[in-house]
Amino acid sequence: MNDRRYRVIQWATGNVGTRALRTLIEHPALDLVGLWVSSNAKRGQDAGVIAGLDPCGVIATGSVDDLVAIDADCVLYMRQGTDIDELCRLLASGKNVVTTRGDFHHPPSMDPATFHRIEASCQAGGTSIYSTGSSPGFITEALPIPLLSLSRRLDRLTIDEYADLSSRASPDLLFGVMGFGRAPRAFDPRQIEHVKGDFAGSLAQLADAAGIAIDQWDAAGEMGVATQAITIAAGTIAAGTVAAQRITISGLRHGKPVLRFRANWYCSGEVDRTDWELRPSGWRIRVEGDTPLDVAISFPVAPEDYAAFTPGLTAHRAVNAVAALCQAPPGIRTTADLPQVISRFQ
Repeated sequence: MNDRRYRVIQWATGNVGTRALRTLIEHPALDLVGLWVSSNAKRGQDAGVIAGLDPCGVIATGSVDDLVAIDADCVLYMRQGTDIDELCRLLASGKNVVTTRGDFHHPPSMDPATFHRIEASCQAGGTSIYSTGSSPGFITEALPIPLLSLSRRLDRLTIDEYADLSSRASPDLLFGVMGFGRAPRAFDPRQIEHVKGDFAGSLAQLADAAGIAIDQWDAAGEMGVATQAITIAAGTIAAGTVAAQRITISGLRHGKPVLRFRANWYCSGEVDRTDWELRPSGWRIRVEGDTPLDVAISFPVAPEDYAAFTPGLTAHRAVNAVAALCQAPPGIRTTADLPQVISRFQ
């Protein structure tokens, strides 16, 4: 067991960042030494109070200069949007970065100029950066790698993600942003490209590591409409309006999908898509080949506890990856080239 302690800065305190912050403060082998916040209201507050704990003596700041100057081993970078200038400063100052931003899953897919800037900063600081999380990350990389270790021929890997949004009391998100409760229409290409960017990059990492030849990456969106009026926590969805969505990201070889991720988001199972199987929230991973597998993961959490549960899915893997990344060679690291990420409980 590695008994070394690591000094960590938490960068941002949204839902996931706040969970990471709390976990850092409570972690047996990590020491919180700094906190960056975007909100003026949080600046000057004690990090423990922001995390819902007792004061811990670390005061939140919005100053990048102050945090760059701190002696720290790692930054947990969880802000909204990726600031490359900011990241380069952190890396060049000798701080490794674990991020839940999806920009670094597949280095060959990155913008060349950005790739070279990040790599140069890593070499200057002797540091590494790693993108991870639950999805993409755990479900598209960390779990498929050992599952495929049982196979010698792969015909297709399909990952289905299910998200039942009926208990989410967020009308602006569901109705305003995601378009539930509206008349069915064509998917916004920007939404599809955003999902494709994160998930195709993550699956491409898996393809490269396993030697799976992919000719092209395809993305498509579909909608399902409610067959009857339904009431959810965010409001009412009328019959004939959008109650389910699916975005599929496929790695094609000879025109057929070899790697496939499907995001199934729904507010009701009572939709007109009889060809869709809308399972409870969780994941299903199917391996087709000489060693077929069908693995289901569910979340046994009460609806009233779900909002408090979900941030941990993303935050905890990032926190647990700190030790592995701090011991890695400088550069942009991936799940395929890092050691196994192992939780430390005491």
